[in-house]
Amino acid sequence: MDQSEDQILAEELAALGAVGGGSGRLVRVVAKWLGKNVHEVDLLVPLPFDDAVKRVSGVLGRAGRAVETVPVGSGEDETIRVVAGGGIGGLNPVVVTARVLKADGDNSKVWLRALPKRV
Repeated sequence: MDQSEDQILAEELAALGAVGGGSGRLVRVVAKWLGKNVHEVDLLVPLPFDDAVKRVSGVLGRAGRAVETVPVGSGEDETIRVVAGGGIGGLNPVVVTARVLKADGDNSKVWLRALPKRV
């Protein structure tokens, strides 16, 4: 089941709130109303599609924990999503989504989106 970025961040913040002794339920509700800082970038990388998917998956896998996403299944489009720690001490979760698209034989397009909540 694909979760929205807001749902993922609300759950992550609730888990942090519960660990800190707060009410995870209250933090989850409040988190849904917090603003977002969205950053996006488009890249053209000099790698064939399969190599680009492996490289992006590896980099994001080291940066955070994989989150389930809906597979596209076209063979020319792959989406990878992780939750990484941002901010001071890594205590503000960030959803990072990378979409790798086949451009031509030797190149791939990578769309990156990072979204933390404003806390």
